This record gives sequence, structure tokens and C-alpha cells, in this order.
Amino acid sequence: MTRGEDGDSLPERNLRADAQRNEDAVLEAARQVFAETGVDAPVRDIAARAGVGVGTLYRRFPNRSDLVAAVFRREVDACAAEAARLSAEHPPAEALVRWLRRYTRFIATKRGLAAALHSGDPAFEALPAYFRANFEPVLTGLMQAAAAEGEIRGDVAPYDLLRAIGNLSSATGADGAAHAGSMVDLLIDGLRLGAASRAKMPDR
Repeated sequence: MTRGEDGDSLPERNLRADAQRNEDAVLEAARQVFAETGVDAPVRDIAARAGVGVGTLYRRFPNRSDLVAAVFRREVDACAAEAARLSAEHPPAEALVRWLRRYTRFIATKRGLAAALHSGDPAFEALPAYFRANFEPVLTGLMQAAAAEGEIRGDVAPYDLLRAIGNLSSATGADGAAHAGSMVDLLIDGLRLGAASRAKMPDR
């Protein structure tokens, strides 16, 4: 049997690669379906979109809560990672605004997640801490960079801003997402206005 450099047999490595592809396909399909119909969507719909059997899905995610938690972590990671890219491609204030809008979309597409997080299921217990541990540091960096340039006020706690956007994004109805976006734009204007007001204050 042919073996790779790490000593694993090639068939074993291929099986692991296949399993990883299946998992990635399931998570991406679940992300799409959850965004469209909520976290209570039928598992068979997710499996069909991923191109795998229901049994394959259940082998990796025995409970719906396991799948929801995995999708949430994956999406948190992707959203948080955007901060570094935006900071590299745009001036501090623009990078901050772009990331806040990206975060708003992240929150708005998590239909039914809030209820799931408060359901008491052990699979969700660590998610609020995971959320804060990943988002607060990247937003802190973005806000500090923009404040150093005098583009925004520097006395707003990043976690307060995360919570405020989360609250605004809970709006429902056909215009819920548009309403959330408008309200977040007002928050951003407030951050900028605060900086401008402070710049005009005379020295005491």
C-alpha cells in the first residue's frame, strides 16, 4: 500500500479529504438554508443542497444543535477575518464602516438563532463567549485605528457597539434588513459626529 510522507496510507488520506469536503458542503448548505428559512429548516433540505445523504449529515452532526453551533462558529470566523482584509485595503474609517456593515449582515441572516441560543441546549452554551472573544478584539482594533485618525469618537466601548447593532438587527418583517441597515448608518454617523464635535471644542 502506498504511503504518504507522514506515514498515512493514501486511501486513508483520501477518506479524510472526502469527509472534510462533505463537512464543508454541509456547513455551507446549512448556512444558506438557515439564512433563507431559519435554523428549524428540515435537515433533508440541507442534505439535498449539500449533495450528501441524510445519514452522512447525521454522522457528523448527530443533533440539530450541533449543526447550528458549527455553522455559527464558521460564520463568526469568516466575519472576524474580514477585519484584517479590510484594514489592509482601506483607510481606517472606511475599513471600520465596511466591517460594521458586514457584521450587520451577519447578524441579520441568523434567523432564529437568538431563540436557539436561549433554548438551554448545552451545544449553545459556549457560543456567546465565542462570539465576544472573536468580534470584540477585531472591532477594538478597527475603532482604535479610526479614532487615532480623528475620524470617530474614542469613548465608545466596542462591545456596546456590537450589542447595539445586534439589537437593531432584530427587526422583523419584509423591511427588517433595510431598517437595520439604516439604523446602523445612524450609529456610524453618531461616531463620526462625536469626533467632529470634539475637534471643535476649545482647549480649556
